[in-house]
Amino acid sequence: MMHRALISRGARLVQQASAESSLLAGSAPAAVACSQHRPASSVTIPPPPSMLRPLQAPFRYLFGPGPSNVPPRVLAAGGRPIIGHLHPEMYEIMNDIKKGIQYAFQTQNHMTLAMSGSGHAAMECAVFNIVEPGESVLVAINGIWGERVAEIADRMGAKVHTMVKSPGERFSNEEIEQALAKHKPVLFFLTHGESSAGLAHPVDGIGDLCLKHNCLFLVDSVASLGAAPLFMDQQKIDILYTGSQKALNAPPGTAPISFNDRACEKMFNRKSKPVSYMLDMSHLSNYWGNDGKPARMYHHTGPVSGFFALRESLAILAEKGLERSWQQHREVAEYLWKGLEDLGLKLFIKDKDLRLPSVTTIAIPEGYDWREMLAYIMKHHQMEMTGGLGPSIGMVMRVGLMGYNCNKPNADMALNALADALKHCRKSKA
Repeated sequence: MMHRALISRGARLVQQASAESSLLAGSAPAAVACSQHRPASSVTIPPPPSMLRPLQAPFRYLFGPGPSNVPPRVLAAGGRPIIGHLHPEMYEIMNDIKKGIQYAFQTQNHMTLAMSGSGHAAMECAVFNIVEPGESVLVAINGIWGERVAEIADRMGAKVHTMVKSPGERFSNEEIEQALAKHKPVLFFLTHGESSAGLAHPVDGIGDLCLKHNCLFLVDSVASLGAAPLFMDQQKIDILYTGSQKALNAPPGTAPISFNDRACEKMFNRKSKPVSYMLDMSHLSNYWGNDGKPARMYHHTGPVSGFFALRESLAILAEKGLERSWQQHREVAEYLWKGLEDLGLKLFIKDKDLRLPSVTTIAIPEGYDWREMLAYIMKHHQMEMTGGLGPSIGMVMRVGLMGYNCNKPNADMALNALADALKHCRKSKA
């Protein structure tokens, strides 16, 4: 009833706007008489009809690499009445977020906060604040995220050196140390959860290598945090960031990040200002109450509702516990992997220990058009799965079951949808 009433109201508004536009365009005497009693409108562009209709968005099973479906509790938190971004109560919520990130990252770093933006904001924040023009940066590329960091560093004037492997391949610690010794970078970047290939890259020992070569270790955990074990302090990660929309199950738009003391020493003793004002940690550290000053000054208007939702998602993770979350993602992933193999599909990452629990990559089945399969699944099952990204396009299809979506009934739904697509989509004879 409410839906019909909204549509009816929208139709009336469209008719009203159309009628008003006709009156403005016409030159009838009545219109002239009317204009003598009120000022002529300065508005020449009428309201777009689409904006006079109620918002409509379909329900979808988001079983791709992210964003994932958001639990009702987090949706409810994001829907609470907003408060001012500089209110004392907002500062308390930001303090809660900081503590939640420290737990999720397993760090005691004081310089911990959430960026107002997606994971890319945190990615750029790390590079822009640590690296100065002309300094050497080493980037491990085995998927799209290394490519992105290399481009970001290049754009701000760094000397970028890359280690490149095919999507899904790992770098040995020996290869990494050789590159560190050769290029002498101030920053080394590695993706822990390479979602474009479905790889969970080992991290142990790399922090020690970076420390040995006087280099900071930057890690992307957007697709892996909460789904695969990661210990920022124990593994000597200097800068770690993630995104809100994957295993954390908050809406897109906030990005936790943390800097240890080594990173802060480099970051706050620059010779030049960071290229971005918005991402300048000298301002953001104050906004988050991390610089020791008694008052927080205005820097930007933070996404209040987004922070509400992030705080709730971090609370859910704290209540469940990291180890239980890691175990759940692993168990559901292994259940999905077996089901995929039973369908005759091949997993792209051969080594089970290197598979990302949150995002599974499937080698495109021989003879099938992966775009047709994914379109069929979307149309007939209202379910998002995706193809590859960046260098993995045309190589894989990706299925993500993370956070709220991480359970065996959802795995069964995904398997049934894939089985249906294999049955009904055309298979070439070649």
